[in-house]
Amino acid sequence: MEKVAIVGYNRIPFARYNTAYIDYTNQDLLVAALNGLIDKYKLHGQRMGEVAAGAVVKHSNESNLVREAVLKTALSPDTPGTDIQKACTTGIEAVITIANKIARGQIEAGIAGGVDSISNLPIGISEKHRKILLKASRAKSFTEKIKIFASLRPKDLKPVPYRGQEPETGLTMGEHTELTAAWYGITRQQQDELALRSHQNLAKAYDEGFYHDLVTPFGGLSQDNTLRRDTSLEKLSKLKPAFPKTGQLLTAGNSTNFTDGASSVLLASEEWAAKHHLPVLAYVTYAETGAIEYIKDRHNLLLAPVATAARMLQKANLTLQDFDFYEIHEAFAAQVLATLKIWEDEELSKQFGLPHALGKIDLQKLNVKGSSLATGHPFAATGGKVVATLAKLLNTKGSGRGLISVCAARGQGATMILEK
Repeated sequence: MEKVAIVGYNRIPFARYNTAYIDYTNQDLLVAALNGLIDKYKLHGQRMGEVAAGAVVKHSNESNLVREAVLKTALSPDTPGTDIQKACTTGIEAVITIANKIARGQIEAGIAGGVDSISNLPIGISEKHRKILLKASRAKSFTEKIKIFASLRPKDLKPVPYRGQEPETGLTMGEHTELTAAWYGITRQQQDELALRSHQNLAKAYDEGFYHDLVTPFGGLSQDNTLRRDTSLEKLSKLKPAFPKTGQLLTAGNSTNFTDGASSVLLASEEWAAKHHLPVLAYVTYAETGAIEYIKDRHNLLLAPVATAARMLQKANLTLQDFDFYEIHEAFAAQVLATLKIWEDEELSKQFGLPHALGKIDLQKLNVKGSSLATGHPFAATGGKVVATLAKLLNTKGSGRGLISVCAARGQGATMILEK
């Protein structure tokens, strides 16, 4: 098996939806992230083994989004493109896909990525409207079409917007996470404190130049416009509940907002990296995906990484404390805090099938350059952002090990270990 190296990365700044990227499509954003990577690592005209990426929210005409994006980049048109969709773990799944092919020698190098343009959500139509349109398309005469359309009523023409609800429960992620916060005793203040630290860490990282080679300017932005440099615990404490249907603990400040953005990661074998004079930033050594029941236990929607990480650590013969950095995706502050609490508690850990608690982590090593509460969360793009951030942290340190944990809709999750 070949060792899998991370040798490059690039993303565009993440933008709060309906702001800087309001006129850009999924394809526009993904092409920008890919071309930034191509320019940075001089990949012009090269045939890559594969580009694997995806978007969580797509239009019907985007069924071959990645291949179409590749054809609009400076890569060789002989480069294949594969669409992947696994909710918020799409980007991680793309990295796993490319890494596995490199490890087995199927390809020498490939690009993993993800994109989401929430500003350009597809707008659905009612089921009756859809069926009438299909029936009318089969009509053989204009008169027959008129008769079919005559059965439409004004209410049937009402658009059906994207709501982000879990089909099995009818609740959004935020509404589920309100239940999580209440069930596991996560306070509003704890959530606000985590959110504040995320913004402070991201602001400091930008000021120090950490993101200078991670982010390519695009659409008039050079930094994530979701960053709130002037936020404070006082300001966060004044925000109203965002999901009052199920609770009062989550706000727009301690929850991620709808975000547009795209990211990409360049992975390769050691031989390919040496041939192209690219240093190994970090190695992908272990990865695990998992899922959890959340229809009956609605408070557990985003907690699949709890057990997923435990399985991965067992395979790697490591403990939760054997890491220099932890990148835990901040879908919501409450979800991060609940995950940490369960890992620390013997009884709660047993409820997730763990033989024993994994223990505490050093919070000074958690999301040290800011995470999703500050950067925003363009669903499929978050995985690439997290992998790139951790790879750079390890490369800058010169050695070490980092753990990634990403939760996702439908009770899914993914974890990964990077080493230098």
